Amino acid sequence: MNYMHLKWFVFVGLAISAFACKSDLEVEPIELQTLYQVFDKNDSAGVEANRFLLDCYRFLPETGNRVGGDFLDAATDDAVSSNPTNTSVQQLAMGAYTSDNYQDNRWASWYQGIRRASIFIANIDRVPLKGKLANGTSFNRVWKAEARFLRALFYFELVKRHGGVPLLGNKVYQLTDNIELPRQDFRECVAFIVSECDAIKDSLRTDPFNLAFYERPTKAAALALKARALLYAASPLFNGGNIDPQNSLTGYTDFSANRWEVAENAAREILELNLFALEPEFKDVFITRNRERIFSKQGGNNTSVENNNGPVGYSAGVNNGRTSPTQELVNAFGMANGLPIDDPNSGYNENDPYVNREKRFYATIFYNGAPWLGRPVETFEGGADKPGGTKQQTKTGYYLRKFMGNFESAVNYSNVNHDHILFRYAEVLLNFAEARNERLAAPDQEVYSAVEQIRERAGLAPFQLQAGLSQSQMREIIRNERRKELAFEEHRFYDVRRWKIAEQEFNKELSGMTIYQTGTGIIRQPTPVLKMNFDERMYLAPIPFSEVIKNPRMIQNPGW
Repeated sequence: MNYMHLKWFVFVGLAISAFACKSDLEVEPIELQTLYQVFDKNDSAGVEANRFLLDCYRFLPETGNRVGGDFLDAATDDAVSSNPTNTSVQQLAMGAYTSDNYQDNRWASWYQGIRRASIFIANIDRVPLKGKLANGTSFNRVWKAEARFLRALFYFELVKRHGGVPLLGNKVYQLTDNIELPRQDFRECVAFIVSECDAIKDSLRTDPFNLAFYERPTKAAALALKARALLYAASPLFNGGNIDPQNSLTGYTDFSANRWEVAENAAREILELNLFALEPEFKDVFITRNRERIFSKQGGNNTSVENNNGPVGYSAGVNNGRTSPTQELVNAFGMANGLPIDDPNSGYNENDPYVNREKRFYATIFYNGAPWLGRPVETFEGGADKPGGTKQQTKTGYYLRKFMGNFESAVNYSNVNHDHILFRYAEVLLNFAEARNERLAAPDQEVYSAVEQIRERAGLAPFQLQAGLSQSQMREIIRNERRKELAFEEHRFYDVRRWKIAEQEFNKELSGMTIYQTGTGIIRQPTPVLKMNFDERMYLAPIPFSEVIKNPRMIQNPGW
């Protein structure tokens, strides 16, 4: 494994500056300090220990244009990269990778985060921290629980990609140790993540809206991680659909319907906290700190999303137009009356396709004619935002709108909160609905209620679903609600895999809309943009070749 040697010296990256205030500036650079200096038995304020803990946070997952400059969702059927070259996400979408060049390889990063968290866990009790939470929990215990949460989350990120991985426990390995460790069973890895969340949940802070500790995990964050891990574990890819049925590294070797109930109960535990609520306006979820957010990685107040993804024809900002949503995603958004566009009663007009669509469509997609920076977006051929030539521009006739500020009538961009939202309440509702629907023979009122809350916030009128839906009908509705609600939040890439339907959904030609503006009106023509490719081995990411070649006990995933 690619462990970083940290026997005597502690490396803290420049990212620490995002958290440290001026009073925390050290006299001696922290990378030259020993562990005894960082975990000082005379430092009752825990200044250096706290800085070490904050450094662990820089390994948290990020969202946005992070995979070679693109959203991970551009490797799904929801979008393609506007970059005219062969990008990393395009290679992911086409299956053009090996164990030596997997384009979203985070193995070393997650294990570096795990190592740092374990160092903190092993040493923090040497620091005589003063103070307790209102419930009597000492700060030593709170900080240790935070580090254990981070470590559990890093393990989950590994497991959802690769299946079973080596579990290191609390041991901090040194270069002189035997680090040729085997992978643990998928079952053991899930059990470890869940047990860590259970062990720490009552040691974490309880107020998720305290701005002084906004980036710190709370009890709800631990419960949300547990619920997500159990939902994945109950899903077909791992529970009954193991791609290598007798291989305990790639999933359970048996099927258990009870796993859905366990996942349901984990999500229910968050609902019963009665702390969270859906933000009334969908667009505001991503640009304000609100009661829907459960846990985020601190980002910044900037215009990064707008500059990276905004339509290319505007003088305000950079507007690189990097992300091109597909026609398939556009078609997934129904009408304001709650009906899908292919329902004959929906009112959908193919000659005026962007009228009376549901609110999430307008909050997610820039389409031809959408208002932005004081003028309509022009994605017709030769338009300001699709001028042709060599300039990077939309390949599909659409641009990404989600996560941006409300600049429809503005002249210029201004700074917007762009935190990386890792858990939010809408996902919990959908997790609960999915798990309960899969457990029951037919959906009951609790399933309906969870889904209808999402639909009501989306402005659907009526938002209520048809009575008497079957389990399979409700399953399709839940999956489509996840696609729309969680678009570009790095769920679709893994949802389609865990449902084990990627061989159907990710093995097709994606399309866009070519638009011609003529003297007699607008002509729209569906146009192919990318042929995806998916085979069975791609359900799990390969173990990096560098890890397999140097560790004979590191078993590779099937097909790689």
